[in-house]
Amino acid sequence: MPTIALVDDDRNILTSVSILLEAEGFNVKTFTDGTTALTSLSASPPDLVILDIKMPRMDGMEVLRRLKQKVDLPVIFLTSKDEEIDELMGLNAGADDYVKKPFSQRLLLERVRAVLRRAEARARPPGEERKNGAEAIVRGSLSLDPARHSCTWGGKDVTLTVTEFMILQALAQRPGFVKSRDQLMDAAYDDQVYVDDRTIDSHIKRLRKKFKAVDDAFDSIETLYGVGYRYKE
Repeated sequence: MPTIALVDDDRNILTSVSILLEAEGFNVKTFTDGTTALTSLSASPPDLVILDIKMPRMDGMEVLRRLKQKVDLPVIFLTSKDEEIDELMGLNAGADDYVKKPFSQRLLLERVRAVLRRAEARARPPGEERKNGAEAIVRGSLSLDPARHSCTWGGKDVTLTVTEFMILQALAQRPGFVKSRDQLMDAAYDDQVYVDDRTIDSHIKRLRKKFKAVDDAFDSIETLYGVGYRYKE
């Protein structure tokens, strides 16, 4: 089973998340500070790192920056509610996703599984993912490659979380067709993970913001009030 490194100075989180992951069959390494984690992870890379941003000695952002200089590892950030700027910086620095504290353990587990699936797909030999049906999606200026979790708009990279990518993929697969919030929840989350309508609305808002950062005229995601969302043809 995959090995997951958990780095957080909160021992309660280390204990509870370790129990969760080990119960699911994962091997778990825990670290209470970034400096110790960086040394160990560089020497013996795990399959995935769950990394807190706010830590003493060396924060998660610096750990990620230094780690990416030595090894290419999938990373999930743990962030506080008021750390939107840190989230965006972390994603731009190479993190694969983030989960906000306080978090649902089931949601974290689903994000872990999703990121590991993406990492496995990226590691496959070129062309193999196409045989398995993971076709790239091109819709005008938009290009999505599900196998490699890459997204571009007009040739410019757009960094998306796993959840954002899945929501956009669900919309772009059938342009012009309306997707309800429930359908988008099903596309982005495990059946056992409950999120409310506002969570989907928040993801859509972030998606628009990221695309407008590369093209201020972006308007391809339409809101149909009381119904849901659709990707414009």
